[in-house]
Amino acid sequence: MSLNKTELVAKIAAETGQSQAAVSNVLDGLFAAVSETVAAGGKVAIPGWISFETATTSARTGRNPRTGETIEIPAGKRVKVSVGSKLKAAVK
Repeated sequence: MSLNKTELVAKIAAETGQSQAAVSNVLDGLFAAVSETVAAGGKVAIPGWISFETATTSARTGRNPRTGETIEIPAGKRVKVSVGSKLKAAVK
């Protein structure tokens, strides 16, 4: 089972009694706040559930799987997502 954004909005709206438009606006605000904070190098944490932060990767040597040629991969940034204890317990 998976939920897309529309289905998630409908589910939250049904559980909370809020309109789908209001729930959608809140989710959009959440995603915008997470994006802005992580892009600026900060961390967003919802204790027990999930956290988002920026992680840096160092330059390294890789291999093109198609040709076998060695390539240099430059240093960069990525998003690190960590799962909290409540979410882990819910999955078990």
